[in-house]
Amino acid sequence: MIDELYSAKLLSLAANLPHAGRLAAPDGSAEKTAKLCGSRVVVDVAVEGDRVVDFAQDVKACALGQAAAAVLGAHVLGASLAEIEMARDAFRAMLKAGGEPPEGRFSDLSMLAPVKDYPARHASTLLAFEAAAAAVRQAMERTSRAGAA
Repeated sequence: MIDELYSAKLLSLAANLPHAGRLAAPDGSAEKTAKLCGSRVVVDVAVEGDRVVDFAQDVKACALGQAAAAVLGAHVLGASLAEIEMARDAFRAMLKAGGEPPEGRFSDLSMLAPVKDYPARHASTLLAFEAAAAAVRQAMERTSRAGAA
């Protein structure tokens, strides 16, 4: 039953979203939307090299999407693009193919493993990590071009 997804821990995470809002002058930004439900996440980042040094997120999503964004927000500072992409890919595999949960700094995503049984919820649950990876990639491209100029 879908009610089993909404544990007290998940609902607490969803209600306490770290780094909510927008950055005044981000190095990179990305917006992702789930077409099925209309959930939307905008991520702003500042980077030094390939590491996130500042982060903000504007999340308009269901509790599952908010919980995933809360895990991201709690652990993203200091993360590299490779770490974010590995977490995103492992998270996607966990939801869509029953893979192992992400390890390392984003291991709290394991609490969202039951979402695998609800394919209609996958897109909104993955949004924050998809937006973060895109924003960091954009930031790295911008800052590497600026450094080359």
